[in-house]
Amino acid sequence: MPIHPTSRRFRLCEFVSRAACEPQRCGRRRGRCGTTILPATWRPRWRIIIISIAICLNPHHAFSQEGGRVVRAVGNRALQQALREAQPGTVIRIAPGNYQPGYWVENLHGTPAAPIVIEAEEPRQPPVFSGGSEAWHFSDVSHLVVRGLVCRGQSGNGMNVDDAGSFDTPTHHLVLEDLVIEDTGSRGNQDGIKLSGVVDFTVRNCRISGWAGQAVDMVGCHRGRIEDCEFRGKPGFAQATGPQAKGGSSQISIRRCIFVDAGERAVQLGGSTGLAFFRPQGALFEAKDITVEDCLFVGGEAAVSFVGLDGGVFRHNTVYRPNRWMARILQETREPGFVPSRNGLFEGNLIVFRREELADFVNVGPYTAPETFQFKGNWWYCEDLPVASRPTLPVTETGGVHGQNPELASPAATVPEHGQAAFRRFVPQNEKARSFGVRPAEAEEAAK
Repeated sequence: MPIHPTSRRFRLCEFVSRAACEPQRCGRRRGRCGTTILPATWRPRWRIIIISIAICLNPHHAFSQEGGRVVRAVGNRALQQALREAQPGTVIRIAPGNYQPGYWVENLHGTPAAPIVIEAEEPRQPPVFSGGSEAWHFSDVSHLVVRGLVCRGQSGNGMNVDDAGSFDTPTHHLVLEDLVIEDTGSRGNQDGIKLSGVVDFTVRNCRISGWAGQAVDMVGCHRGRIEDCEFRGKPGFAQATGPQAKGGSSQISIRRCIFVDAGERAVQLGGSTGLAFFRPQGALFEAKDITVEDCLFVGGEAAVSFVGLDGGVFRHNTVYRPNRWMARILQETREPGFVPSRNGLFEGNLIVFRREELADFVNVGPYTAPETFQFKGNWWYCEDLPVASRPTLPVTETGGVHGQNPELASPAATVPEHGQAAFRRFVPQNEKARSFGVRPAEAEEAAK
């Protein structure tokens, strides 16, 4: 490829050529840069020059501001090569276009100071991975960032990340952000994002719409965050749950997310897992220490389900018109020694509902411990019959508010807006209700 005389690459090459070919410095006759061998005393410097020339002449390689190698991948073959050659600090920037699905990446490890990054070159024109069973499958990876990709129309999972079945060496320090995952499966255990044996992870600013099983399925995952994401159901997809943490998962927070018609159980704290898949082995709970806060729920059968949970929090969420229940307390794993679903806290939420749409406020199943749950300081308002705003709960609530209209700004059962614009629709105009539901500071943070 010719290099224009005014380009930065030309100027760098010109500088390198002068340094390499100047007779007064290198003690040899002037020659064509890069074709002769200097005396041994000059070879270390010559190696640096060779590397610099390679960078100048190859438009697909450069260095990031942090010092890592940047590789531009155009097309499937270039992307496959970039993945094979990736080292700590490598940044792979995928050019716009349509790409084949089915990328299997294993044993890929960055470092804390030099993570490996796979990202869209042009965020406004992201690469699209369509069809196939899975768009991407990462196995036994660490210190990895994946951002800005579109996965569409997979029959299995949109993106799958696991620990390669080695429970003692989980995948760790994973960041998935700015992903769009659409139309995954139709009915069955097909997930937008599937995480198995992943610790210290973040799923941020992703949009998942239309899925069969779970929007984000976490099996034996720990110390994770899901934040600023959107989960939107679509007709024709089963959408069993939105994010689900199960199989011994713990210490996971779900914050500042938007759920619109996000299925039977918009968010699930726990679940049902075969004993062989628990991480750690021998855990006697499906999930523990799970927090859902400052989220917006519109529609869906139930906003939250506590299933085989040993302690979790659902607080400061705004829930608008759930279709059947506000919450569910269930037990699906009933092996000997397993704790009953227990110790949930439901606090500071703002719930607006229609009595004609609810079968009950809280659906309580057998083999659970509803008496251990706490309901504290929630705002309840029934749109179609305000006098029926007081809920029937498994335990007595303390500090609840009933029958007072929070005067939401412009609520709607369909929410076409994203991010902050969606949150604004549900901001209470009644000053007394401002401290319930999504906290204003958290909603503002979601817009950043």
